Amino acid sequence: MNLDKEQYQQMLQQKSPNSPLWKDCLKAFLIGGLICMVGQGVSSFYKARGLSVADSAAATSITMVFIGALLTCLHLYEKIAKHAGAGTIVPITGFANAIVSPAMEFKSEGLVLGLGAKLFAIAGPVLVYGISASVIYGLILVIMQGA
Repeated sequence: MNLDKEQYQQMLQQKSPNSPLWKDCLKAFLIGGLICMVGQGVSSFYKARGLSVADSAAATSITMVFIGALLTCLHLYEKIAKHAGAGTIVPITGFANAIVSPAMEFKSEGLVLGLGAKLFAIAGPVLVYGISASVIYGLILVIMQGA
């Protein structure tokens, strides 16, 4: 089948349905907001138990990453993401999902070469660039304060 560019575009438009943009945006906003609301509830829970603001922030981050990873392992996060779209990407649970998903796919290859290697395939660049950016920011801050 030889198609020129125009014929391909026509065929593509016929086969691919239009996305309900406003509906998708509303779902992403509501479900992303719900995830953040759960995070705020977790934070309030830790603060009510006597943790300081800094400690409750750390505990909340750890808890939300755990929840995201657990939902990914139970194959529930992808069902939520199917409806929420980008609403599940932005919160910290999306980061947990991005790390755990590839690892889950390759767990049959073993704990080290499958699960462990794929965990760091995604997390590695994020950590490298995050740490590098923080070092550069720190150096700029030191230079700016010294001047």
